[in-house]
Amino acid sequence: MPPRIRTLVAALGATALLLTAPALTPPASAATTLSMLGGDVSSLQRSLDLGATYYNAAGTAADPIDILKSAGMNYGRLRIWNNPASGYNNKAKVLQQARSLKAKGLKLLIDFHYSDTWADPGKQYKPAAWNSHTLAQLQTDVYNYTYDICTSLKAQGTTPDSVQIGNEINVGMLWPQGQVSNNNFAPLASLLKQGYNATKACNSATQVMIHVADADSMSNARWFYDGIKAQGVTWDITALSYYCMWHGTLANLYNVITDVRTRYGKPVVIAETAYQFTTADADSEKNSIPGTVLCDNLPASWSGQATQFTYVQNTARNAGAMGVFYWEPTWYAIKGNGWDPANINGTGDGWDNMATFDWTGHVNPNLRWTP
Repeated sequence: MPPRIRTLVAALGATALLLTAPALTPPASAATTLSMLGGDVSSLQRSLDLGATYYNAAGTAADPIDILKSAGMNYGRLRIWNNPASGYNNKAKVLQQARSLKAKGLKLLIDFHYSDTWADPGKQYKPAAWNSHTLAQLQTDVYNYTYDICTSLKAQGTTPDSVQIGNEINVGMLWPQGQVSNNNFAPLASLLKQGYNATKACNSATQVMIHVADADSMSNARWFYDGIKAQGVTWDITALSYYCMWHGTLANLYNVITDVRTRYGKPVVIAETAYQFTTADADSEKNSIPGTVLCDNLPASWSGQATQFTYVQNTARNAGAMGVFYWEPTWYAIKGNGWDPANINGTGDGWDNMATFDWTGHVNPNLRWTP
């Protein structure tokens, strides 16, 4: 996500990772198909409200969800912030977008950040309304908020098929109370249990994901999931982020997926991935991922983007994962749809070279989701 990405790119400098895509053979127990073919379209409603136009491969203006569905997408992911200053990605807007996605026949994943802004490995800010709350109060907050959002979605006929209890919670959420410190997972576990219980109380069939950005490290993934498991946390799907420029080779991704799938006995999903289609920049906001940071000897081009996404899907499928989500395919540079919810009009889009639509709204004709 944009703030985290800028930090990591600064740390990486201009070093490019040129990795070779390995030949991968599925293990005997691997899934043969990917059933969750997803895209995070959280910024889409703002783009549409600002007048964005999207064009299919034939160059005809069309509904962006229809365009993505025709490329194979069957699952929409929406982040939810408690009370963002932008007025987007909040309860009202998520309910609105959920209706649009479900009307198109897509399944729905709700990504709870439990924050008023971005939550990722480097920051997990509490919502302002919860800022002074103790851990015990936060447990109640997580339950009540999760239950309210889920039941509100259910009431309008858009029950979520999956939810994430936290976003990229590598070392916890709702810091400092829910941060993992000195290998103590008990506080975080108490919050995750409340999110799980609230979801199941709303709808027992909704699948609960626990999501970390640990696709780069088997040891880190084991540390986290072993830690919450030892505290009695229950979850349905193990979710990882994989951006090749930070998370290493496809061979390593294969190994991590295979390990967490077999170690915890749960399906695995790549909840976020993306690749750039250009080295250029559409607006005054610096690109979150510069064109010099490449993978697998693939260029920053339409073909490079599509090929990298295919590589990730193939690797996930061969390792026995059940799904892959492209992060923010529709977020092309529209003035007024900036990355910062506290200054959405005054900031730009650092993802304009990573979307699957170019700066005029034309879709990458080569990119496909494949079962």
